[in-house]
Amino acid sequence: MYAAVTSWGMDAFDFFLLIFVINDIADSFHVTVEKVSLAVFLTLAVRPIGAIIFGRIAEKIGRKPVLIANIIIFSLLEAASALAPNLFIFLIIRCLYGVAMGGIWGVASSLTLETAPKEAKGFVSGLFQAGYPLGYLTATIFYGLFFSLLGWQKLFIVGSFPIILAAFIYYKVEESPVWLASKAQHKTGIPIIPVVLKHWKLCIYAILLMTCFNFFSHGTQDAYPTFLNKQRGFEPHVISIIAIFYNIASILGGVFYGTLSGKIGCRKAIIIAALLSLPAIPLWAFSTSSVMLGIGAFIMQFMVQGAWGVIPVYLNELMPANTRAILPGLFYQLGNLFASINLTLQVYIANQHNGNYSIALALIAASAAICISLFMFFSSEKINGK
Repeated sequence: MYAAVTSWGMDAFDFFLLIFVINDIADSFHVTVEKVSLAVFLTLAVRPIGAIIFGRIAEKIGRKPVLIANIIIFSLLEAASALAPNLFIFLIIRCLYGVAMGGIWGVASSLTLETAPKEAKGFVSGLFQAGYPLGYLTATIFYGLFFSLLGWQKLFIVGSFPIILAAFIYYKVEESPVWLASKAQHKTGIPIIPVVLKHWKLCIYAILLMTCFNFFSHGTQDAYPTFLNKQRGFEPHVISIIAIFYNIASILGGVFYGTLSGKIGCRKAIIIAALLSLPAIPLWAFSTSSVMLGIGAFIMQFMVQGAWGVIPVYLNELMPANTRAILPGLFYQLGNLFASINLTLQVYIANQHNGNYSIALALIAASAAICISLFMFFSSEKINGK
């Protein structure tokens, strides 16, 4: 469990380092921020490729060796990012990094959930997913404390330290018993395309659901610092405090609702979390004081990441047994890809309302929450399993 949470958390840590230092990278390469921001898009866009590559190999040779290789690769690429001589090389490296990043979620979640006792899977799911906001929180604190001392290149070198985790997994983590049982029955590495064709309705459902979920998370996070800065006029240190506050809420929400799902079922837990985010929108998006916005952000992210905390176990149980290292990760990353227009969309909506980000934030968040609730409520028992 520790290995999975840490690998997913350090993945997020490395990704958000780029977000924090994007202006400094632009200055170093003497280019515009818009050009460097292409690295963020590329990282997100190629993640489904990584989910397919690493997930497919994990179905054939096991979760453990693939997760080790995956961590080593993305750690080395993180370090290589610091050594890029120009923007073109930097973009290539970040593109490759995105492929490696795309493999982590599916492989790590399958290894974790296939190893966990049935009665603890909800808690484990929430704890695993909480690794992402934990990585975001760690990056926020680390950037605030050490950027002025180290600079962006050395921060990327530090971001390669998860390579040490590979040794821990090699010596301390056992292979998935589910995969070992499949191997004993010679059922590993089954062709994926026939499975997708057979379960095409399930696959479409999962992709649409994960698109809504990614709009839910990105729609409540990506433009929020810009809203706090441009529309509310807060200084960076105030924004950082609010960000730390809502990332703590994200961790707590993921664990709480993940645990709750083990008692009341995945569908009910997700619906409750999604619907309870709606009353938080006025406080989160339309307040004017930093205290009220901080409270609103805490409640919002507790619910958003609470719903997300159920997703690892939900997708894992949703997929056919011999595809759980590839299909959950693939659908998660495809949803991420389709929701990658979120920030552009929110900026467009804000510009259409005289720079009012409150409307853009509220519209996307409410739409995503309602769509998630409807998907979960009206999907068939056969699809949901609960």
